[in-house]
Amino acid sequence: MDRRTFLNALAAAPLVSVAGGLWATPATDARLLVVFLRGGYDAANVVVPVASPFYYEARPNIAIAKPSDDLRSALSLNSDWGLHPALRDSIHPMFKAGEVAFIPFAGTDDISRSHFETQDTIELGQPATGTRNYRSGFLNRLAATLNGTNGMAFTDQLPLIFQGQVAVPNTALKSIGKPGIDVRQSKMIASMYAGTPLAQQVTEGFVVRDDVMREVAGEMEAANRNAITTKGFELEARRIARLMKEKYNIGFVDVGGWDTHVGEGGATGYLAGRLEELGRGLAGFAQEMGPEWRNTVTVVVSEFGRTFRENGNRGTDHGHGSVYWVLGGGIRGGQILGEQMRIEQTTLFQNRDYPVMNEYRALLGGLFARQYGLNSGQVERIFAGVKARDIGLI
Repeated sequence: MDRRTFLNALAAAPLVSVAGGLWATPATDARLLVVFLRGGYDAANVVVPVASPFYYEARPNIAIAKPSDDLRSALSLNSDWGLHPALRDSIHPMFKAGEVAFIPFAGTDDISRSHFETQDTIELGQPATGTRNYRSGFLNRLAATLNGTNGMAFTDQLPLIFQGQVAVPNTALKSIGKPGIDVRQSKMIASMYAGTPLAQQVTEGFVVRDDVMREVAGEMEAANRNAITTKGFELEARRIARLMKEKYNIGFVDVGGWDTHVGEGGATGYLAGRLEELGRGLAGFAQEMGPEWRNTVTVVVSEFGRTFRENGNRGTDHGHGSVYWVLGGGIRGGQILGEQMRIEQTTLFQNRDYPVMNEYRALLGGLFARQYGLNSGQVERIFAGVKARDIGLI
């Protein structure tokens, strides 16, 4: 291999190490998966403010009808909120079973409405203003705070959220069938690092990759015999669950395609199709976790919501506040949690978006404190300058 090929291959190889420091002891078998919907999903057409007349005025073409016997109408969550009908067979039953909670008016104080800036803000978990450390994502700081954690990014490259002092591997399961580096090349790279300070990390990185491929191989063969018949995110989510049951207790995966400027659709159409696949995937993840689902928390976030009014292309543009999802077998679900307000024209942020009333670092700090038994000092190391807020998720 030439030098560039070698360096690219090495960057793709997962490396594992143990960081020093003061650690908390995580709750027994506690697992966390963060799902990032990249593109800014239209939260108002997913968790629908059915009690707001202004919602129906603002969206004459793409609004979801109030709950009724019509299969295209919203699914009732409570008197104020409904759920997109594409989630009828996946997320709605889990909500009724107390395994899903929604947090509207959630997000960051970043008001740039830039995909990249706001994604960075959320993944870093640092204040939106001032100097940022791009080598310190909040999931890495969580892993550094806990004792006995094993993180994995189920992505093509290590995301910002997992950058930091703890070395975390990454593997894109959607393309895991053929490794980018074969056995001969792995041995060659390992031999080049023999006798150097990086030798152990390089060797362990290839071991992680090989372990992951072995664990998934059996499931891939079963899929060829129609054991798994769905496609896309559900298959990937089930693979993630298999690995998190056995090996990893903090995971991250991102799902793209949520930037709906044109032709978003309402009860059917583009967004509905994306939601159906996402819902099947999350439900499949829960099912595949089996008994460990009770010890697992899944958090679904996006960089921002969309404009409350539809645009001239029957779509929505970059917004501000969003709706976060929290799923798990042991959470206090079946609720719409966090601070809320009536949705009217006068309550919109800058006369266009959902406001942010539930700041995400405070929310996640409160969640992590409950899930892992963290004290205020430990939460401070993850989200500096933020007071954790417990809204009753656990």
